[in-house]
Amino acid sequence: MPITDSIRALTAEQPETTAPVAPPYSDEPLQVDVPLLTDLLLGTYADSRRLARERMKDERLHDHLDQTVAQHRERVLEQLHLMAEMGVADNMVPTTLGGPNKQGDNVAQFEEIVVASPSLQIKSGVQFGLFTSAIVQLGSEEHHRRWVPDAMAMRLPGAFAMTEIGHGSNVQALATTATFDPETDEFVINTPFRAAWKDYLGNAACHARAATVFARLITRGVDHGVHCFFVPVRDENGELLPGIRSEDDGPKGGLNGIDNGRFAFENVRIPRTNLLNRYGDVDADGVYTSPIESPGRRFFTMLGTLVQGRVSLDGSALRATQLALAIAITYASQRRQFTSADPNRETVLMDYQSHLNRLLPALAETYAGQFAHDELLRAYDDVFSGEGDTPEAREDLETLAATLKPTSTRLALDTIQECREACGGQGFLAENRLVGLHADLDVYATFEGDNTVLLQLVAKRLLADYSSEMKSIDRAGIGRFIAGRAEALSKRHTPWNRLVQTALDAGSAKRAALSMRDPQFQESMLAARAKSTVEEVALALRPAAKMSPQEAAALVNRHQVEMLEAAKAHADLVRWTAFTTAINDIEDQQTQHVMFRLRDLFALTRIEANLSWYLLNGHISLQRGRTLRGYINRLLWKLRPVALDLVAAFDLAPEHVRAPIALGAERERQDEAEEHYRQQRASRNAPVSEKSLHQAR
Repeated sequence: MPITDSIRALTAEQPETTAPVAPPYSDEPLQVDVPLLTDLLLGTYADSRRLARERMKDERLHDHLDQTVAQHRERVLEQLHLMAEMGVADNMVPTTLGGPNKQGDNVAQFEEIVVASPSLQIKSGVQFGLFTSAIVQLGSEEHHRRWVPDAMAMRLPGAFAMTEIGHGSNVQALATTATFDPETDEFVINTPFRAAWKDYLGNAACHARAATVFARLITRGVDHGVHCFFVPVRDENGELLPGIRSEDDGPKGGLNGIDNGRFAFENVRIPRTNLLNRYGDVDADGVYTSPIESPGRRFFTMLGTLVQGRVSLDGSALRATQLALAIAITYASQRRQFTSADPNRETVLMDYQSHLNRLLPALAETYAGQFAHDELLRAYDDVFSGEGDTPEAREDLETLAATLKPTSTRLALDTIQECREACGGQGFLAENRLVGLHADLDVYATFEGDNTVLLQLVAKRLLADYSSEMKSIDRAGIGRFIAGRAEALSKRHTPWNRLVQTALDAGSAKRAALSMRDPQFQESMLAARAKSTVEEVALALRPAAKMSPQEAAALVNRHQVEMLEAAKAHADLVRWTAFTTAINDIEDQQTQHVMFRLRDLFALTRIEANLSWYLLNGHISLQRGRTLRGYINRLLWKLRPVALDLVAAFDLAPEHVRAPIALGAERERQDEAEEHYRQQRASRNAPVSEKSLHQAR
């Protein structure tokens, strides 16, 4: 379902169901066509992903474990020069410079770098996706010619100087100033106080020679809001230029291959033409002009051009999650623990229901996220390759990116940690990558937009669309609508709806369970929660229109938790719809049956996570609620035989994985130990007991 359809369906009485009825499940063991599934996951930009995956096999691009912070930084800098030689970001080059301007392909390739080195990926993102992209998206053709070729070739390493110590995600309140001096035809950049220092900037501590600096443009005594300026910060020898102050952020919890640091500016003068002037310009007399009259819309348009960071973090977080699941599920399919029916052979971890429940729901959610990400990437390419660049398309893109980036980065952190624990002590060894992966991805939850802030933006968009729909209804119609919705909300808290479901399911737990695999049921449940949560917040906030700004802000603040829940419910519906759309056209019947089961697992675990809401609001009867966990457990066992196939479809080569426990070492060790012990016992004609075999291991 496109984002616009998903949003605008919120005011409909009954959401349209788009999913056909899935074919009946077969009790026969199913098989997966792994290459077919790999192609499905590769998505729209498959060729670019394959090229990037081949490049990421190169050992020169991989992390080393035994490095100091200084050594790690220098290694990643060398790797970035190598990446520039490979032309890994050439797809982003605009047509004005003879480039292909294939933005979707560029981001798809960037996302694959995370399996080689998260530090390299983020430093590459700083150099090409932020610093260079700011010049491309916010500058003129003259700016492109002056700086982009050197930036792409790493002759001009750069920093992206937006975030300030005291303002964080509140970019509109940045305090750094750029004041125009008409006598010298220059802007003067100043940092007025400590909280206005630019902080957490990749490349700032050591390597950047220039920065794209976001500052308040002031000319003729008028503040025109935040704009972006190209500011040289170091000379060719790496020495700071006059007026530039820099500090090193020092070691971090992860991503220590990136030299994060701070910048401050004291009367730093730059030519007037260093203003990146696509959305706002100043002439030699100090007169400000802009193609966008509204300061607010101008600001959000400028920031919208930088949505690439959120899009790419969504995809790279999912790729890292795939890597963690591949390691943990492969290990769990080899590692044995405790006894089983065979007294001489312990049980494989993956044959324990608790282990299935730890890993397979995350696997299903990762598939859902990957299919949704492909839709996001297509939307991004439509806007930034120029084919579908409209204000509405940009707004939809920003909303979808703000929906999926928090969802996938939270999934990554939770899943990587679960995988680490599922692998026991082996998961805690650095060589098996899970602890390092978690440390490196930790900050994904707060940079390129703090997850909580982004979800609030989604909720505000959903509420704005809801309010817009209300404006199309006359006063009498609004009254009838509110009365009708109040009645509907009231009915959810009465037993009637639950009684209907209970009557339908009476005497048959199987009937209650079977209804849950019906895609229409799943969609209606997810859509109902997405719709109702927005609706309830909108009705709760209606009095704000008649309040003072302070009172209205306080009212909104009291409903922030509900707003976040509305955004998360929306994300569940978006991902389920993308999952269903992606698998409906699979021609191989057995593969499609497996994917329907995986889709069902995703839907039902999301419903289970919010079961109290469904029960309290009368959407699910107690009878169906009781059957939910049992049906999820059956799905886990149905999917158990194809678990390795499902992670094999992630197309992770040994050079990508680089974790000994996922490369057969554990199986070889256990098989060798067991065979050696059996031979010893046989040579003495002694029986092989469970206890003695366990001691041998």
